[in-house]
Amino acid sequence: MLNKIVIMGRLTRDPELRRTASSTAVTGFTLAVDRDFKSQNGEKSTDFIDVVAWRNTAEFVSKYFTKGRMAIVEGRLQIRDWKDKDGNNRRSAEVVAENVYFGDSKRDGVAPAGDYAAPSMGGGFSAPVSSGTGGFSEIEDEDGDLPF
Repeated sequence: MLNKIVIMGRLTRDPELRRTASSTAVTGFTLAVDRDFKSQNGEKSTDFIDVVAWRNTAEFVSKYFTKGRMAIVEGRLQIRDWKDKDGNNRRSAEVVAENVYFGDSKRDGVAPAGDYAAPSMGGGFSAPVSSGTGGFSEIEDEDGDLPF
């Protein structure tokens, strides 16, 4: 079975880093994600999707992301059942982030998209740090012929 989700949107507020009783880092944030289609009156709808990040990913998000920043979140959908203060059964859906990437360009001294990615659950980085070339290098064309 497969439970994989990728969303891209803007943070609706600054993420706030918290710690569990066992000192595990966790942060929750909401992404405003525009739908791909317009309504009959020509307006786009926006979905507000809750995201939770744990451990190194939570620390990364709380350190480098702020309200309004574009983020790409890769993770899994999680449904939680809970009871509200009146004892009513409630259900919530949220994305548990496995990787978070910058979705916009360099702003306010923060690294541009593609240069950094959130540490993966295994503790390593999910994408290499580039030298500012966007991860691409120039290929020299000796004879002018294309290989395809």
